[in-house]
Amino acid sequence: MDLFNNVYKGKKVLLTGDSGFKGSWMCIWLLELGAEVYGYSLPPLSEADNFVTTGLKNKIKHIDADVRDKNKLADFFNTVKPDFAFHLAAQPLVIDSYTNPHYNFETNLMGTVNFFEAVRNCPSVKVAVNVTTDKSYQNNEWVWGYRENDPMGGDDPYSASKGCSELITHSYLKSFFSKEGTCHIASGRAGNVIGGGDWAENRILPDIMRACKNKTATEIRNPNSVRPWQHVLEPLSGYLLLGEKLFNGGKKYSGGWNFGPAAYENYTVGDVVDQVKKNIPGIEIKSPLQTEKLHEAGLLKLDITKAVNVLGWKPKLNFEQTIQMTTTGYLTDMQGGNNIYKARVEQISKYCNS
Repeated sequence: MDLFNNVYKGKKVLLTGDSGFKGSWMCIWLLELGAEVYGYSLPPLSEADNFVTTGLKNKIKHIDADVRDKNKLADFFNTVKPDFAFHLAAQPLVIDSYTNPHYNFETNLMGTVNFFEAVRNCPSVKVAVNVTTDKSYQNNEWVWGYRENDPMGGDDPYSASKGCSELITHSYLKSFFSKEGTCHIASGRAGNVIGGGDWAENRILPDIMRACKNKTATEIRNPNSVRPWQHVLEPLSGYLLLGEKLFNGGKKYSGGWNFGPAAYENYTVGDVVDQVKKNIPGIEIKSPLQTEKLHEAGLLKLDITKAVNVLGWKPKLNFEQTIQMTTTGYLTDMQGGNNIYKARVEQISKYCNS
C-alpha cells in the first residue's frame, strides 16, 4: 500500500478540507501509511458523506473550522506543528459558484492565502501542497491537454477562483519559499474526480447514484462535454508522491503538476452514463429541462507528461476500471453497515497492487 518510500510513517500530516470527498479518502490512505493525521474543515454536509460513514472523526484529530478564519487556522498549525500540509478545503462546485460568487471567491482565494500564511509562520512544515483543478487553466476548448505552463484563467466564478488560487501559490513560492531552508511548496491539478462516498449535489456520478438509490430518473446536463475522469485514488496517489518528492528532493519539485488520465482516456458525460449502465442495469436517464444555460467548459483535457517523466507517476486505471471501482464504492455506500472504512482500505490496497 505504500508507494511513497515510507515517508509518511510517523509524520504529522495536516489536511484542510478533510471532511470533503477527496480529503476523507486521503485521510484513510494516510492512516494506513502510519501517519498522524490532523484535519481542519467545515462539518460534513450530510450523514452519507465519506467522512461520516467511515468513522474518520474518531480516527484522526479533527476540528470543525472555516479556512476563511485566518487566526484559527494559524493557531491550529502552531498547535499541531505538522511536517506536511495539504490544502484541499474549497468551494468545489461550478453551479454553486454562480449562486454565491462572494463565498466562492472568499473561500478559494483568501482560504489559499490563509493556508500559505499559516505555513509561512509554522517552521515545522517541510512540505505544503495546494490542491486545485484542471479548471484552473484558461479554457480555449483545445483538443490537446493543458500543460503546466499554460495560462491560468476561468470564465465561470469557480474556475476563475481556482486559477487565482494557482497564482497565489506561484506568488508565495517566488516571494517566500524560493530560498533553501524554507518550506517546499507545490500545487496539484486534477481532473473530474469520482469514487464512492461523494454525494455532492450537481455532480454526475452522485446524481446518478442518488437516483438509482431512490428509484427515480436522472437528468443529465451537457452529455457531450469531455472531461478527464479519474477515480479519486489516481490524483491522491499523485499528491502523495509529490509530497514525498518534495520532502526528499527539495525545491526542484516545486510548482504546478497535472494529475489526469492518459491522453487517450478522455470521455464524455454520455460515455460515463453508458458505462455506469453496464455496471448497474436499469438506470433511467431523462433529457434535461430547458433552463438558463450557465457557462461550463465543453472540452477539457490535461497533459500529464511532466508528472510521468519527472515524478515517475502514471495513472493505473483505464476508463472501464475507473467506473467499475466507482460503482462498487457506491454500492458499498448503499448497503450501509459498519464496514465502509474497511471497504475503502480494500480499494486502496487493490489500487496499489494493480
